[in-house]
Amino acid sequence: MIVREKYLSRIKPFINKPVIKVITGMRRCGKSTFLKMIMDDLIKKEPKPGNILFINKDSLDFDDIRTYSDLNELVIKSFKGIKGNRYLFIDEVQEIEGWEKAVVSFLTGNIADIFIAGSNAGLLSSELATLLTGRYIEFKMNTLVFSEFLKFRNRNLSHKEEEFSFFLKYGGLPGIHHMELNDEVTGQYISSVYNTILLKDVVTRYQVRDVALLERIARYIADNCGNITTAKSISDYIKSQHLGCSVDTVQNYLLWLTYSYISFKVSRFDIRGKRILELYEKYFLGDLGLISEISGNKSGDISGRLENIVYLELLSRGYTVFLGKLYDREVDFIALKNDRKIYIQVAYLLSEDKTIEREFGVLESIPDNYSKIVLSLDKYFGSERNGIRWYNLIDFLLTDDL
Repeated sequence: MIVREKYLSRIKPFINKPVIKVITGMRRCGKSTFLKMIMDDLIKKEPKPGNILFINKDSLDFDDIRTYSDLNELVIKSFKGIKGNRYLFIDEVQEIEGWEKAVVSFLTGNIADIFIAGSNAGLLSSELATLLTGRYIEFKMNTLVFSEFLKFRNRNLSHKEEEFSFFLKYGGLPGIHHMELNDEVTGQYISSVYNTILLKDVVTRYQVRDVALLERIARYIADNCGNITTAKSISDYIKSQHLGCSVDTVQNYLLWLTYSYISFKVSRFDIRGKRILELYEKYFLGDLGLISEISGNKSGDISGRLENIVYLELLSRGYTVFLGKLYDREVDFIALKNDRKIYIQVAYLLSEDKTIEREFGVLESIPDNYSKIVLSLDKYFGSERNGIRWYNLIDFLLTDDL
């Protein structure tokens, strides 16, 4: 088991504190393994029998735990007579009806230090968010970024370009590292994960009737990864295929796809007006491997894929990310964290003067002194232009320097 240190270091300060630790993320992104990492760390420090209870709703061992009352009964029974610190872990908690009622009771009664994980972004829009304002901490977990991909592959930096081609094609689902990386084997695994998410976290959860339409919308997002998108443009496209589809239906399906972490919606920010815009957003996939699986396009648009990689990398580093708009020009990303702001442009290659001017020019026109970066796959371009730094994109993914 390879420890994902970045997430472990973030959660450690909150262990044995009176807050619920909520880990959210796409199915198979590594949440279950992460919970086990925390458990292993606790066992080393507090090797007491019976003080840890791990409930995994993906396991048939806990199939009879279906409601909050079932959960309450099991937890009270398991911790009866256990002294000292007690720890409760619940994986795929959204599968338990009314789970938030039991969790509130456990927290109020100081039953245990509580860790819950779920595969739905709507997890915290439930009663829990209302009842526990200020008493839970959310840790958003993603699939592997490139530096973690290399670690899982046990490859050093001398192989970084070869490995990046694999990462670009197959993405960062941890499970692919238990098998050979090839189109047939890895593709079947990614397909299985996607179909499970679509069925359990979208179709079943939201009682979707038109599954074919849902799949078309997901395919549209994958085909247009990195392009400005609206619900109306998707609706118009589907109508052009002689199929009925309202804008409201598209909006609902897009919301449910983001709740399942199949996709992420990124809003635009007006740099001059300093406000978030409500139209013309972009959608990125929750893992790069899903692009080929959903769209059926094994090559795809390289620029969109590179943007997708950078977006997920920024999320993993704890940034809040927007698209940027300055008059009629677009900035690929505005990354915010604490008092930091970074403007980022992503390009495939800076091989033409008009491309260089497009990527650097828009950043040069931004009237502030925050960091500005251009990323591309060029082997060498130069360190900067007018204070705007350039990085080889692969090197950027392997360094903490921003």
